[in-house]
Amino acid sequence: MSGVIIIAGSLYCNAEDRGVYLTAVADVARAAREAPGCLDFVQAADPIDVGRINVYERWESDADVEAFRVSGGDEDGPEPPELTGADVRKYRISAVESP
Repeated sequence: MSGVIIIAGSLYCNAEDRGVYLTAVADVARAAREAPGCLDFVQAADPIDVGRINVYERWESDADVEAFRVSGGDEDGPEPPELTGADVRKYRISAVESP
């Protein structure tokens, strides 16, 4: 593998909306993990901050990320609550080593 794309960070919502948000987007992770080039994908409740959702995605290429982003989704599913903030970044990894 010549390089890997990692998208990681945090989404923020009202504490009472976090479970509703995660339920509304649960199928996104399933779809992503079945998508070509997806190595990992998760949106999960932060164990300390009740208004924070941790995001971690790992992809083989930018093209794979973009193809997934434009592929659409379950438009019949529930609408997630509005986020109050986000701090998510894309990282280009050129080498991977064992810890």
